[in-house]
Amino acid sequence: MKKFVIMMDPTCDISKKDQEKYNLEIVLGHYKTPDGVEHVSKYEWEPTERDTFYKELKKNVNGFTTSPANIDECYKVFEEHYKKDEAMIVLSISKVLSGAYNFFKKAEEQLLEKYPDAKIKVIDSMRFGAVVSLMAIYASKMREEGKSFEEVVEWLENNKNRFHQTGWMDDLSFVAKKGRITHAKAFFGSLVGIKPVGEFDYNGMTTVIGKGKGEKQTYKILLEYMAKHIENPSDQIIVVSTSNRFPQAEAFKQMIIDRFNPKEVHIFEVYPNDGINIGPGLMAAYYYGKPISEGLKEETEAFKQIVEALK
Repeated sequence: MKKFVIMMDPTCDISKKDQEKYNLEIVLGHYKTPDGVEHVSKYEWEPTERDTFYKELKKNVNGFTTSPANIDECYKVFEEHYKKDEAMIVLSISKVLSGAYNFFKKAEEQLLEKYPDAKIKVIDSMRFGAVVSLMAIYASKMREEGKSFEEVVEWLENNKNRFHQTGWMDDLSFVAKKGRITHAKAFFGSLVGIKPVGEFDYNGMTTVIGKGKGEKQTYKILLEYMAKHIENPSDQIIVVSTSNRFPQAEAFKQMIIDRFNPKEVHIFEVYPNDGINIGPGLMAAYYYGKPISEGLKEETEAFKQIVEALK
């Protein structure tokens, strides 16, 4: 069976240590800081560097920009793996959020034109951030179990709509400016003490489905929401993602362990290529569960029922 690699775009938020642990690769992109300096995507930094980054980002939202690997950069990576006789699964951020998917697809076409026997599959994850890494981790586990390239590709395509987000964002105005959230306007101007809770829709956009009052109540809502949608929790790998809200992420991780006893729970921090578009204040869990309904009708109704029951 031909060896295959699993790659992701730069917004996947997985540390270098975990990239090595799960044998995953990132097609590196770029980000630019307000001083005009362009940087290559990074997945490790010191706490002081992280704190400075988010402090400056909050002060100057539009001074930071990101870009995925361009077509030539993607092609170079793909060709290197082809010459090693490796097949490739490439997971991209949702195509409605970034040009990364189209760049990957163009590079894929060029590779197949030059090397018709190349084995490569670019997949639109319909998600963004750490959940893309979670999907890749599941794919890596399947590879370790001896699943074929075709079996892993089929599973990813058939199950990507089962990956949920359950958490809050402190500052909706930030992500709204960057175009990564819908239904946020109703919460503007009333965020003091309020925790707007988001879930993924079909296209990978985060949609606000409700709100909690304060952290204590919102944690309870999140756990009940997860309980309604998670499947086989004891077999699951769960990721809690955070952009500089580590105490909250640690607390939520322990709550998840106590409630669901999953196989693994990890905290992933948000790195620059994703952080520039999310900002500080994210605390959310990503997990595998029931298929997400059209228009998030079922999820929104479930949220309302949970809030009502906790009154």
